[in-house]
Amino acid sequence: MIDNHAYAISSLPRDRLLAEFSLWSADLVNLQRDLNRIEAVADLHHIDVADGRFAPGYLFFPDLVAQIAQHTKVPIHVHLMVEADSVEAQAAQFIEAGASLLSVHAENGEAGLRALATARAAGVVGGVVLRLETPVEAILPFLPHVGMVTLLGTRIGVKGQSLAPEACSRLGEARRLIEAAGRPDIILAADGGIRETTVPDLRAAGAETVVLGSLAFGASDLAARIDWLHGLGGRAA
Repeated sequence: MIDNHAYAISSLPRDRLLAEFSLWSADLVNLQRDLNRIEAVADLHHIDVADGRFAPGYLFFPDLVAQIAQHTKVPIHVHLMVEADSVEAQAAQFIEAGASLLSVHAENGEAGLRALATARAAGVVGGVVLRLETPVEAILPFLPHVGMVTLLGTRIGVKGQSLAPEACSRLGEARRLIEAAGRPDIILAADGGIRETTVPDLRAAGAETVVLGSLAFGASDLAARIDWLHGLGGRAA
């Protein structure tokens, strides 16, 4: 369990690619087993929350996150894929459950900013996420309030898709906006289409963490997979 959420996020290594594990890709019937398997190599647990409206399907709930938080020392990143009319209430519930990092969608607008203010008041780091079809400049109002920017590289809420051709250029644009805003501390994340063939390109485009699904959970040798991830070079000049 994490006691100081902001410290846990600020202490993440910045000299290598982070390993962020999507628990949506874990064996949900044997979740404790998979949590134990990844505990030593995960930098972040990534938990998607979907309301069946903003994103298809329904994913994860606060009581489960509270249980996970009791059994891990890895920071939990909660990604709220929910409509603006519920994002503030959802944020409050997942903050209480133990999120160290709480990301809302830029598409939530002012409601998303209010949810981030709630997170900040609770000592939880805020983040902003963009759908693939949303212009990258939509992150600008959120940059003063977040510690992570995540760009989706596939359609929201659907696993197994290929990385969109524009994903890498969008990461580069986001990195330029982050640097222009004087916020080099913000972590830039890529989510969706994460494959052995795409991660090197995403890293070169500026990604500092990638949300790992089957690439990690399906690895026969997880330690070797993470060594490979850590060994990838920095972004292109």
